[in-house]
Amino acid sequence: MEPQDTVTIAPSVLITIARQAAIEVKGIARMGTIPIDVTHLLKGNPMGSGVVLEIERNQVSFELYLIVKPGVSMRDISHEVQRSVTRSIQELVGMEVLKVNVHIEDVDFTPDSKPEA
Repeated sequence: MEPQDTVTIAPSVLITIARQAAIEVKGIARMGTIPIDVTHLLKGNPMGSGVVLEIERNQVSFELYLIVKPGVSMRDISHEVQRSVTRSIQELVGMEVLKVNVHIEDVDFTPDSKPEA
């Protein structure tokens, strides 16, 4: 009989990877705030740092809440975040990513925020 070795990855690790992949995209100012959503709470979805995670078997889905810098194409930056998160999860963890939904909550117009060129 062969051993049944397993690897367990905590949901918080997946959230950290997704968050880091998102904020590394040029034009992202920071993560946003997750809106109060009873559905997420009732389902027991892990969440934190602007990321809501849903795990189904060996597949994951993400809801990302972001604040962008002024002067960026929100459409282009959203696609780049989706690619970055998907690639990071697949390469680092080997899990299939079903979806990455991007919610842009605001544009950071604070005095120290510089527009992206």
